[in-house]
Amino acid sequence: MVTSATPSTPSAHHELPVSLDDVRHAHKTLAGVARTTAVEGSRHLSSLVGSPVHLKCENLQRTGSFKLRGAYVRIAGLSPEERRRGVVAASAGNHAQGVALAASLLGVTSTVFMPVGAPLPKVAATREYGARVRMHGQVVDETLEAAKEYAHATGAVFIHPFDHPHVVAGQGTLGLELLEQCPEVRTVVVGVGGGGLLAGMAVAIKSLRPDVRVIGVQAEGSAAYPPSLRAGRPVALESVSTMADGIKVGKPGQVPFAIVRTLVDDIRTVSEDALSRALLLCLERAKLVVEPAGASSVAALLSAPHSFEGPVAAVLSGGNVDPLVLQRTLRHGMAAAGRYLSLRLRLSDRPGALAALLGELSVMDANVLDVGHVRTDPRLGLDEVEVELHMETKGPEHCVEVASGLRAAGYTVMS
Repeated sequence: MVTSATPSTPSAHHELPVSLDDVRHAHKTLAGVARTTAVEGSRHLSSLVGSPVHLKCENLQRTGSFKLRGAYVRIAGLSPEERRRGVVAASAGNHAQGVALAASLLGVTSTVFMPVGAPLPKVAATREYGARVRMHGQVVDETLEAAKEYAHATGAVFIHPFDHPHVVAGQGTLGLELLEQCPEVRTVVVGVGGGGLLAGMAVAIKSLRPDVRVIGVQAEGSAAYPPSLRAGRPVALESVSTMADGIKVGKPGQVPFAIVRTLVDDIRTVSEDALSRALLLCLERAKLVVEPAGASSVAALLSAPHSFEGPVAAVLSGGNVDPLVLQRTLRHGMAAAGRYLSLRLRLSDRPGALAALLGELSVMDANVLDVGHVRTDPRLGLDEVEVELHMETKGPEHCVEVASGLRAAGYTVMS
């Protein structure tokens, strides 16, 4: 899905809450703190799109995502009195780690509220970066309220993940880097949650290169920007649902929304299948571990490869993925790419029947991952057994060949 925005002329940029000078100042603030992450070419994506595609590998940033940039600039801008009171944040992962490290580097005490179900590796990393972690709430909205109450009670400064000019300016430094590393770029594709990264990059890119198209990408189940752009103001979604927790945000921030509606060319949405396939592609073809939110830009390229003017730069915004989530997502991605096949068959309940079936699959070069047996079911005859197979295949054509081959061998294939 594509939602067109209407970018303004460069002369209107001075009316925005963040300017190019703000981004440049943030860039100086981050010198020696944030890494200049690599830009890598992707031959596979380039062949799909029909022009060069470059990957901006912010998944290799310190703390594993772009969040350090904005958090550090925000905390560095606090007064001595504000620093003395400490900072507080709420996050399920990336922002938590960015705030924790930024505060530690600046000698500021940090408290981070995280939901009870936050992945253990992210909780451990946040603690290791120096934050005091408090577990509260089942969802981020509850955690956010707890952090705000803590700020009110203690005087700690609340560090918002995206809705502050200093945060947006810090994220915009990624845009300055990208233009230096890839001056020939014509389209930049960025994942979007609350909009801080997209807004910051849009300020940097459109101020220096108004000819470059800037496109944001949201997950279909948490796409708050399309209705907000139509309404002309940030609109909250009634519910959000996506595996990409890094962009799972129900309402745009006021600061980034003002910039996005003015400077960004398009907002596109991608399916969960596309996110899974993108993560799998990054791992297999680019040898990069990327979280689902970080792969959203690649998902947009896979969904409509011929709709981007090249050369294209796709931002891989983060790589903090829980191993269990990675396992499930990769399996989902294999299924979406036609490389994972599930079938139910009926066999005669006799010795050797299952071995014979597995022998047939071996001849067809299908890799059996799991086998389930059902003997007690009113649908089955006395001499029948139902077998559920999960297999790794070589692609959609191979899936068809396996199912057809089993039918040709006399097996009853039900799905």
